[in-house]
Amino acid sequence: MKHVALLIPEGDSSLSNLEATYKMFSMTNGFLEKAGKQPLFKVQLVGASLTSRLSNGMFSISPNVTIADVAKADLVVIPAVHGDMKQVIANNQDLLPWLQQQYRQGAEIASLCIGAFLLASTGLLTGKSCATHWLAAAEFRSMFPDVNLVDDKIITDEQGLYTSGGAYSSLNLNLYLLEKFAGREMAVLASKIFEIDIERNSQSPFIIFRGQKDHSDEAVKQAQEFMEQHYQERITVDELADMIGVGRRSFERRFKKATGNTVVEYLQRVKIEAAKKQLESGRKTISEVMYDTCYSDTKAFRDVFRKYTGMTPIDYRNKYSKEAA
Repeated sequence: MKHVALLIPEGDSSLSNLEATYKMFSMTNGFLEKAGKQPLFKVQLVGASLTSRLSNGMFSISPNVTIADVAKADLVVIPAVHGDMKQVIANNQDLLPWLQQQYRQGAEIASLCIGAFLLASTGLLTGKSCATHWLAAAEFRSMFPDVNLVDDKIITDEQGLYTSGGAYSSLNLNLYLLEKFAGREMAVLASKIFEIDIERNSQSPFIIFRGQKDHSDEAVKQAQEFMEQHYQERITVDELADMIGVGRRSFERRFKKATGNTVVEYLQRVKIEAAKKQLESGRKTISEVMYDTCYSDTKAFRDVFRKYTGMTPIDYRNKYSKEAA
């Protein structure tokens, strides 16, 4: 039987991470027992102390046992904890050595949504891939530059460390873990009971690109604002470099350092975000949207759109436009 430790950190959380995870693993045990089989999971709520409380202001959860009571877990699940991330980490310092020890002893660890900040604070994610909520991507990169953040992914799985994308995409990681530990048939059953799309693997369709301006390079911000205001025009990297008075290579290096994107990637994301909004309104055809964002080649527009949303323009319009609804 696998010991699943659902971590109860100090702080403010939606609680949905823990409730859903607890239900999905417990339900699996229930179905196995109905089939005359032994349960697979021992699920416990584990905190730094029995007085630890995870709360969202209306409801709270307290642990069954403390980290001192759990010598060895097989799987540790870290939920999202909201608030100032540096303060969240400071409030949960006692958990970090325990997480490191559990991993050294062979436990696997999964973080849900922005629970990735706690997992990254252990140092275990250094040099590894990690997913978290796309809204927290810039802050995560700033705090943990040695972690390979893949903010478009729903799930990462690397050397016994698992992370999930934002909010309810944690359900997809739960399904992934159920399939790994209990088999495909049980994961499919859980996906049907909880009505979760088992094949969803990207949070790209949900990302709203807001520009990455949380930096101090004013010249780069000037270039960003120009792209956002003139996305309907043909803009070159050389023109942008000339506009702010620096050489192209220096501009490209500064831009990537400040935003995390190349100049071309940033311009593409600005154009695709504008295209998404037009498709959502449903007032224009795909071709009109393509020309409005300064694309003249249908295949190029479709390929770039799919790169940043995980969907074709037609599929995106059918799913999100007001007229389709």
